[in-house]
Amino acid sequence: MSPDLDDEFRWLEALAGAEATAWVRARNAETSDVLADDLSFAALRAELRQVLDAADRVPFVHWDGTYLYNLWKDEAHPRGLWRRTTLDEYRRAEPGWEVLLDVDALAAAEAEPWTWQGAIVQRPGGERCLVRLARGGADASVVREFDLTTRTFVPDGFTLPEAKTDVGWIDADHLYVGTDFGPGSLTASGYPRIVKRWRRGTPLAEATVVYQGRDDDVSVYAVHDPTPGFVRDFLGRRLDFFRREEFLRTVDGELVRIDVPEDAETDVHREWLLIALRSDWAVADRTYPAGSVLVTRLDRFLAGERDLTVVFAPGPDSAPGRHAWTRGHLILNSLVDVRSRTELLSPGEQGWRRTPLLETAPGDERHVVVVDTNPEHSDEYLLASTGFLTPTALHYGTVGGPVETLKRDPAFFDPAGMTVRQLFARSADGTRVPYFLVSPPGEPTGPTLLTGYGGFEMAWTPSYSGIVGRGWLARGGSYVVANIRGGGEYGPRWHRAAVRENRLRAYEDFAAVATDLVDRGITVPARLGIEGGSNGGLLMGVMLTRFPELFGAVVARVPLFDMRRYHLLLAGASWTAEYGDPDDEADWAFLREYSPYHNVRPGRSYPPVLFVTSTRDDRVHPGHARKMAARMRGYGYDVSYYENVEGGHGAAADNAQLAFKWALMLRFLWRRLTVTAH
Repeated sequence: MSPDLDDEFRWLEALAGAEATAWVRARNAETSDVLADDLSFAALRAELRQVLDAADRVPFVHWDGTYLYNLWKDEAHPRGLWRRTTLDEYRRAEPGWEVLLDVDALAAAEAEPWTWQGAIVQRPGGERCLVRLARGGADASVVREFDLTTRTFVPDGFTLPEAKTDVGWIDADHLYVGTDFGPGSLTASGYPRIVKRWRRGTPLAEATVVYQGRDDDVSVYAVHDPTPGFVRDFLGRRLDFFRREEFLRTVDGELVRIDVPEDAETDVHREWLLIALRSDWAVADRTYPAGSVLVTRLDRFLAGERDLTVVFAPGPDSAPGRHAWTRGHLILNSLVDVRSRTELLSPGEQGWRRTPLLETAPGDERHVVVVDTNPEHSDEYLLASTGFLTPTALHYGTVGGPVETLKRDPAFFDPAGMTVRQLFARSADGTRVPYFLVSPPGEPTGPTLLTGYGGFEMAWTPSYSGIVGRGWLARGGSYVVANIRGGGEYGPRWHRAAVRENRLRAYEDFAAVATDLVDRGITVPARLGIEGGSNGGLLMGVMLTRFPELFGAVVARVPLFDMRRYHLLLAGASWTAEYGDPDDEADWAFLREYSPYHNVRPGRSYPPVLFVTSTRDDRVHPGHARKMAARMRGYGYDVSYYENVEGGHGAAADNAQLAFKWALMLRFLWRRLTVTAH
């Protein structure tokens, strides 16, 4: 079957096409006229902007050497101030910050809509960095060398034009670079296929190729580890979203394979190799189950030994989470029934000793995560704790010492009388699906907002949102987070249960949560709204077309809808391991069962829907939302559409745009769920 068959709106995929641009402007005007045209919208947007720009919110930091780096956005600096300070200063109520780069001033001076995409500080040394700037929030960025001492861009320094670039320091005069070198240098997913070693003062065209992948890989990469006593280089190719091959590159240029399963994640720190398994691994007369986290000495592993220590063993209700190394220890997050556990693991002659970090009491709804460590220099760490009703706090500790709270977000809404419950629904195949319900005080009388994601092994955990709190909960609405299959809430098995041909299980899980909310008397379909973005936007599209009777309104952000052409648009080819390959007729047979663009029909009873996307989203093509909106409009359905010119995959480039986007979505949902009934 041709990808173009029955696609009368293919012309809307032209990002800058005159006809497509005119269509977008007309839809934006219609939506703004209906939803953003009065004082109540302006008041809501102003409240949300206050949350985003609050001067007393936590300035989250990234640790690099002796400095803590932060990008700060507020009303006066909507695109951000990149700045740094020391830990001693950060402890103060009003830290003294050294401003390194004013992104707004740079954007104004260069007449470019720059947004901050991060910086890579040279190690060791820390006097230079590679700054990444993107136009309008896109994934593709330009790279410029920056002097942290003079706080200026380096004349004739390393610079790279706009691309989805992978770059890193080797030493003061050499970089590893994977970028768009011209025809044939990118994979089908639009990421680097070739990585080169680039010497200062020479043209990029003369850089030396050190590694190449294949067209159907997702990308290739090279990393230099400058840790004193453990200096080394690693090269690799990402075969798909979950599989990769990685090699240690010797000083002679020989590549030594790190012989782990292709779908395993690895991390090297000093003498240690950490292996996180996505599938069962039979090695040395033992089988380690998927979800296990193993540690061994890298040199022994490369020599053929398989003396592996299990530092996390999955259970029926548990899953591994994020980890981080300090200089001599390992911090490991895990989940038990989607509730966090954080432990410090310390190596010794008797094995790895475990110590709980920042323990929460039974009934405490906070979720604890590792924010950062300073592994080259110390055993210090930063943790964050957060919950639906508990403002986010940043904590500091050193191994062997107490944990202190450095900063805490203000309360953006009054949680008095609100409750958080974890409930479980039964999916169509009998699987027990957890979800969190946040309820306002007393008997709920407002509408209910349900969200979820269910993809790419990402776990949706409790977190504090001033936007949801101020804009929804404080008005009397209930809020629900569904932990459906496809995510990582119960590890790899939970994810694998809903990939490719089993994708419908994720959608049945979400429908089961919606049904359970009604069965428990928490809400009714006409007052139940749903919202999700990216893969969660695809979830919203399937709910709209497959289970429309369950919902009163739908919001889909930066969504995938056309599963026949998704792999041909921008980064879509990198997701075939998750969804399937539409060019394979066997895969298309199950993709077409739920592809929203191919399953919307005339003459059905669909709830009203709002699609929100960005012209500058170079990850999920805005053509998905454009074409779906056009088709639904043609059928006469109640569909609203808003496309921000900037914003990238977040559909907002600064706090003003973010406040507008959320005010638009919440206003749409509140109106549809309280004023009119589906």
